[in-house]
Amino acid sequence: MPSRRSTRIVVDIVIDASPDDIWDELAAIERHVEWMTDAASIEFHDEQRRGVGTTFTCLTKLGPVSLDDEMEVTRWDEREAMGVRHSGVVSGEGTFELQPVNARSTRVMWREELSFPWWMAGSLGGVVGGRVLALVWRRNLKNLRDIVERHG
Repeated sequence: MPSRRSTRIVVDIVIDASPDDIWDELAAIERHVEWMTDAASIEFHDEQRRGVGTTFTCLTKLGPVSLDDEMEVTRWDEREAMGVRHSGVVSGEGTFELQPVNARSTRVMWREELSFPWWMAGSLGGVVGGRVLALVWRRNLKNLRDIVERHG
């Protein structure tokens, strides 16, 4: 089987809210389906819902492609950052980071380093998929912004 090359995807947005308010929404993993258009459902593997070691399956749908994204939370710095490891068909690691801009605004950085399987065209699928995912995830961050700013 051919080796996998990783694709780096980085998107960000400034939200008119404190890191605390944004963290409240990010930490509620079960509600990610409300603002992530590519996340159809989330099913936790056990009772744990927060913190390092939380594991879940996210049914991810993007156009005609549907797959189970197996994830484990690997980083949980309250009001600062959350990291996950993807171990499904698409593998890699991702991080949300909250960076205060000023007293009223916070930058949300979403970084992913993903590897695509050969049948998704391997590294070529990573290039094309990375561009598509960046567009989708920018929209997702806008959805997150709308939710947080509406509740704030």
